[in-house]
Amino acid sequence: MADTTGRVLRLLSLLQAHREWPGPELAERLKVSPRTLRRDIDRLRELGYPVHATTGPAGGYRLEAGTAMPPLLLDDEEAVAIAVGLRTAAGGTVAGIEETSARALAKLEQVLPSRLRRRVNTLQTQTVPLTGVLARSWPTVEPDTLATLAQASRDRERLRFGYRRRDGTESARVAEPYRLVSTGRRWYLVAWDLGRDDWRTFRVDRLTAPLATGVRFPPREPPAGYVEQSILAPISRYRAVVTLRAPMAVVADRVQGAAHGELEAVDEHSCLLRTGGDSLEWLAMTLGLLDLDFTVHEPVELIDYIRRLTDRLQASTVPPLRQ
Repeated sequence: MADTTGRVLRLLSLLQAHREWPGPELAERLKVSPRTLRRDIDRLRELGYPVHATTGPAGGYRLEAGTAMPPLLLDDEEAVAIAVGLRTAAGGTVAGIEETSARALAKLEQVLPSRLRRRVNTLQTQTVPLTGVLARSWPTVEPDTLATLAQASRDRERLRFGYRRRDGTESARVAEPYRLVSTGRRWYLVAWDLGRDDWRTFRVDRLTAPLATGVRFPPREPPAGYVEQSILAPISRYRAVVTLRAPMAVVADRVQGAAHGELEAVDEHSCLLRTGGDSLEWLAMTLGLLDLDFTVHEPVELIDYIRRLTDRLQASTVPPLRQ
């Protein structure tokens, strides 16, 4: 019985990992006969998992959406990832899910083994969220929109949606989604735009009414480095070039946690950072948080802003009161 239960749980894990499995391949993975596989599939159905079977030479099995939510099978790493994600979502950039995330997190943490609960708590206590005016000004996106985009990317299914450019121009798009990208402040969809016959990166908060068309497409890969460059260069309002006065090993660690961009060693004592941002305030704050000496080469607007900010900070200080 224990062996059967373990095998059924492994079957469930495999069905959750991929959209569809050929029957022979699934049986081979589990090292069972096709007849035993069919019995295990029936056991999952009795537990409430809607497993659909297709017949014929190309027949197989897939786990479909049902009318009720069955239990999920998670390994340790997946459980920790979900718990951390729920905590982050409670104060994140996805609209309307703060309270729902908190309720789901409470349920998950109630059944987490103590060793996993400690890992989640350690990750959370060592992470400092940015709150206040800057955090509240970030655009939010709807959870349903993210779910639609993620599923279409996973299943390689074409999407139709409306899109509003930065200048306010609106258009209808048909695209083959590649990946969803989160920078912590914004969500982006990287996709092959069929109307432009080229790769495009779309800001998800400017995207409306996404609809999966049911049309599948063969996988394709963007050029090397496209994802990073497409988010930094054309979408950022300001492009900054900055010299940071510290060795590459020191700078790489700090930049990874505070800024997105390209880092290049100048010599053993300094590095060149190319980064971008939508606001001068954000760029100045990011550079200040690195806690390194730096020189801004461009843009001129950032240089002028830091000078004005420096003057205000100096004017705001007063000598300490004498005791």
